Amino acid sequence: MGFYGVIQEIWDLDYQKFRIRVLRCDWIDYTSGLVVDELGFTLVDLSKIGHRNDQIVMASQVKQVFYIDDVMHSGWSVVLSMPNGEYNDVVGDDVLGDIRIECEAFTRGIPNVDTFDDIMGEFGSENIRDGCEDI
Repeated sequence: MGFYGVIQEIWDLDYQKFRIRVLRCDWIDYTSGLVVDELGFTLVDLSKIGHRNDQIVMASQVKQVFYIDDVMHSGWSVVLSMPNGEYNDVVGDDVLGDIRIECEAFTRGIPNVDTFDDIMGEFGSENIRDGCEDI
């Protein structure tokens, strides 16, 4: 089970030999402010704050998420997160390489679609214009 919240303060504790970053958060009450809808999206009600006696967490224990207002459910927000992974620039000959970030698609499968070659074989070339002069 995950906990969702909003960061209120960031503290950087300096112990001379090492540092620890901690966050003070307003946590969402998971009993009344957290639901999973029929499509599998996690929705939170940011006005339902709970866990007021346990607001501190180490920064290394959290994962960044984004809250997007849900237009279908007034007062609720959809939880979105970035995909896990490391993204490094590749430097070669003083040119930065492309960074490619892949996100999971909303659909699990894409239906099969006929390719242009399949259409050509089925209907023949008599239905395809050779030139563009009349367009």
